[in-house]
Amino acid sequence: MRAPDLPFLFLKKPLAGIAAAVLCLSSFAASQAPVAAEHGMVVTAQHLASDVGVNVLKKGGNAIDAAVAVGYALAVVYPAAGNLGGGGFMTIQLADGRKSFIDFREKAPLAAKPDMYLDKDGNVIKGASTSGYLAVAVPGSVAGMEYALSKYGTMKRGDILAPAIGLAERGFQLDQGDIDIFGTATEGFRKDAPSAAIFLKKGEPYAVGDRLVQKDLARTLRRIAQQGAAGFYQGPVAAAIVASSRAGGGILAQADFDQYKVRELAPVECDYRGFHIVSAPPPSSGGVVICEILNILEGYPLRDLGYRSAQAVHYQIEAMRHAYMDRNSYLGDPDFVKNPLDRLLSKTYAASLRQVIAPDKAGISAEIKPGVPPHEGSNTTHYSIVDKDGNAVSVTYTLNDWFGAKITAAGTGVLLNDEMDDFTAKVGVPNLYGLVQGQANSIAPGKTPLSSMSPTIVTQNGKPVMVVGTPGGSRIITAVLHTILNVIDYDMDLQEAVDAPRFHQQWLPETTNLERFAVSPDTRKLLEGMGHKFGNPQPANHIAAILVGAPSLKGKPVGANRYYGANDPRRNSGLARGY
Repeated sequence: MRAPDLPFLFLKKPLAGIAAAVLCLSSFAASQAPVAAEHGMVVTAQHLASDVGVNVLKKGGNAIDAAVAVGYALAVVYPAAGNLGGGGFMTIQLADGRKSFIDFREKAPLAAKPDMYLDKDGNVIKGASTSGYLAVAVPGSVAGMEYALSKYGTMKRGDILAPAIGLAERGFQLDQGDIDIFGTATEGFRKDAPSAAIFLKKGEPYAVGDRLVQKDLARTLRRIAQQGAAGFYQGPVAAAIVASSRAGGGILAQADFDQYKVRELAPVECDYRGFHIVSAPPPSSGGVVICEILNILEGYPLRDLGYRSAQAVHYQIEAMRHAYMDRNSYLGDPDFVKNPLDRLLSKTYAASLRQVIAPDKAGISAEIKPGVPPHEGSNTTHYSIVDKDGNAVSVTYTLNDWFGAKITAAGTGVLLNDEMDDFTAKVGVPNLYGLVQGQANSIAPGKTPLSSMSPTIVTQNGKPVMVVGTPGGSRIITAVLHTILNVIDYDMDLQEAVDAPRFHQQWLPETTNLERFAVSPDTRKLLEGMGHKFGNPQPANHIAAILVGAPSLKGKPVGANRYYGANDPRRNSGLARGY
């Protein structure tokens, strides 16, 4: 962030504010300007994948073509989260105003049971839903990419997959960002021979400058290029995944691959201070929770209160607390539960929540429950793309944890997800991301687990002005929210909005996680005086965002450039690139 925008300048105590500002001036460098381009923009978590997307746009492909090419490329160059063995969501707004949401999220195997992760005493078995083949849900990424390309793309499948096949076949040189992420999974790779053969070098971690070659994955991608989704869901690839699952104690069967279907759904939509939000509906909670929080915050003068003033932060934390309670209690796969979207997205409901948010006292999460008024009623990677015609695509897809279940189906090169952990293994017991979820998200055969993925497009007068999303489990929602607030309420340019320190509250646990410098020491003291409890930051998100028109909403274009991209500096492997 640039020094004048630092949160510490909004303190109520002038002397403390000056001291904190001096402290922060020595701690922060100014944000770089957003990357500017005239014809289109691609922002991904891995620089080689960004190159692939831009090259597709240069060849005349549209944003959907580029999104599919990037999806396949990330499966090669960003195996921590890019994937063929996972699933995700794609939010689309076309230049002609049409909007859509493609759900290619993983599904529970047909042999899945509600109590499959409980021991004989009814207790959750540690690690059962996060490691090994029993943690694996039926992958959806390939089906989703093929659906999007066939319905909304313009290029031939072979041309779209060629860059990914080349990167897998010939390999690519690993840089420090790649090595940092690989290092998180070394011990996991050592426990799985097919993974170790690919992602370790004679049993040891790769080093910067080493080349990662993935011949098995290249063969799998070539089959998809030739046969489409059938190249993954039928024939040798599916058979190899099923065989590996059986050998590893999993429950995947060919019937799971045969029955997998992509869903195309209407996005969740809402309005905030003159802007229109288009985001993810259930089975994602992302769009619903973002809209619920924005509806609550719209009733507060955030700009006048000041960026990261104690009062503004208090209202944001409380809005998060109430919205996450609703998320964790009511939302689930729409094929299995009735999601109360009309109520949760209502401005009237938001007003009722504001009535119970005290202006000077933190809420107590344990007292905010389903059935208690007004709540009556029943890792991942992201990329953003906008093309020269104004088609916008926001894609978040995932293996869940870094490198998923850290297992590779022998002979395929396909890393598999641990997405079953996103279900409610037992009501009241937190999952990998600390989320305490309800019965609506219980395990059932063929059911899709609830997600926080929030691929989002912000529009004004029917045209996209912002494309944004991030990985990060339960923190996805609040990271996207902060970026939107920073741009709309606080007039930051896009890179400032992405760089700004963030905080996260998810109802349970009670504590709010703070990134370093998210609030000043004096502001924190004021909030603690209201009863807020704070914890350390969780692992970093990676926002990938595009602004259309100018570097900031109230700014002016830089020359002929219409597209402005911001890559999150918290992880150093990504790239915003346009042409």
